[in-house]
Amino acid sequence: MRILGIDPGLQTTGFGVVDVQGSSLQYVASGTITTTHLARGDLPARLKVLFDGIRQVRDSYRPDAAAVEIVFVNTNPQSTLLLGQARGACVTALVACELAVAEYTAVQMKQAIAGHGRAAKAQVQEMVKRLLKLPGVPGEDAADALGLAITHAHAGQSMARIAQATPTARRTSGMYRAGRTY
Repeated sequence: MRILGIDPGLQTTGFGVVDVQGSSLQYVASGTITTTHLARGDLPARLKVLFDGIRQVRDSYRPDAAAVEIVFVNTNPQSTLLLGQARGACVTALVACELAVAEYTAVQMKQAIAGHGRAAKAQVQEMVKRLLKLPGVPGEDAADALGLAITHAHAGQSMARIAQATPTARRTSGMYRAGRTY
């Protein structure tokens, strides 16, 4: 199974692709989609770059599933709204490509990757490097995206079984503790 992880951001969106065979993980690709070349006030153009970029990544690597980070409210409401729109563009692109999309919080990803939910970015980067046997540390956004893909590789099967057992419960909004799958 090939999993695409997405760490959404309005300026920089990270992506990471891993192959999963049993409990074995293999790095495929990672990188970022940036909108910094566009005017900060041109939100529609920036969202289009993210949408098109996600579709291009999907076309290049042909993942079987995707995992996206769930956004929480930050101290700045305007930043939260903008980030939510960027995330929406990413999720919409994935769904338009007919990919199954699972969602995980940053805490869930950090718990799965580093062993505790308050891990620093550097800890996540180092653990992703170790888990995927990479020659160097990936960038922050790419490491988070790879971490989401790894988290889904480990938790996705269990969540799928839960979804099959209780289909309506898995679609209930606000289930952040257990993640969400659509």
